[in-house]
Amino acid sequence: MTRVYLSLGSNIGDREAYLSAAVEALRQLERTRVTAVSSLYETAAWGKTDQDDFLNICCELDTSLSPQVFLQACQTIERDLDRVRHEHWGPRTIDIDILIYGNEKQKTEELTLPHPYMTERSFVLVPLAEIAPNLLLDGKDLVFYLGKLEAQEVRKVPWK
Repeated sequence: MTRVYLSLGSNIGDREAYLSAAVEALRQLERTRVTAVSSLYETAAWGKTDQDDFLNICCELDTSLSPQVFLQACQTIERDLDRVRHEHWGPRTIDIDILIYGNEKQKTEELTLPHPYMTERSFVLVPLAEIAPNLLLDGKDLVFYLGKLEAQEVRKVPWK
């Protein structure tokens, strides 16, 4: 089994329901076990900022699926939850990003591991640090990367 970390976000419709449905779909994947889910966090949009706020979570999983098969499974979950890709970093019902896939390092047209922007995003690092406080990226802890970022408000909000 390989330890995998995901970032999930939603900013259209019932954001919390989309996140919950995505986690439940991840729980149903073959040869995969969800081992941790972070609290719920609300943040302003990143990258393309003229859109509604996002709800974000991170998940920790163990899987024996290959990175490519796991990515396809995540994309199927997105499609099943009405994800439509109109524009880069645009609004979405659900977004599932693979942050870390074990020790895998790769860069293809479909998948870059580890995720190339995760250390630049507080909305990823804050929930990730909650579920994996001892995780090191390139030998540095997540607090190190958070300290390098400009202030980005990440508000913890209760699950309904």
